[in-house]
Amino acid sequence: MSESDSFINEVSEEVRRDRLYRLFRRYGWIAIALVILIVGGASVNEWRKATARAEAEALGDALLSAFEVSDPAARADALSALDGEGNASRSALIALAQAAAEAEAGNLDASLATLEALSVNPGVPQVYRDVAAMKSVLAGAEVIPPEERIQRMNGLALAAGPFRLLALEQIALAEIELGRDEAALETLREILVDANITEDLRRRASQLIVALGGSLTAT
Repeated sequence: MSESDSFINEVSEEVRRDRLYRLFRRYGWIAIALVILIVGGASVNEWRKATARAEAEALGDALLSAFEVSDPAARADALSALDGEGNASRSALIALAQAAAEAEAGNLDASLATLEALSVNPGVPQVYRDVAAMKSVLAGAEVIPPEERIQRMNGLALAAGPFRLLALEQIALAEIELGRDEAALETLREILVDANITEDLRRRASQLIVALGGSLTAT
């Protein structure tokens, strides 16, 4: 390589370095900002995960402590003091446990009120609302008028959810209380022909039909 070629190469290299330096001075802050954002975002994400994990663990410990309270009234008070920390499912589970403790303590009115509030709460998943509605009718069968029980169960009976057949059974029982034997027989036969019926439910429905003097098949 001649001296002129070597000189040209050195000049070209200096020009490239100078150009890169100017580009870095002009746009280097963008790369630095991107690195900061990536690292900062990862740190914030990890912090959020750690915070959520800590909150869940704290709530779990509080629930265990509440369940260890032997007196049901005190257990209900301990559960009512818990906070689901903005998690609708956690709040629903706490409310269901609280209602069970209130019922065990003999405070049926408080238990039914807790279940009723949960069953109409639009902020919790539908499955928990359905569980609360079903439990309220089962627990309050002796104090809730049959017309009201039918009204509460109609929504579950018309839906294609997991409680449909149980809701129909409760409707049939309420219809019997009202002296509507034919309506009850029709409801019970509707249960029998459902493909999702369980053996226990089939047995109960069949026994009720026979007790009402009806046949197990539609006439």
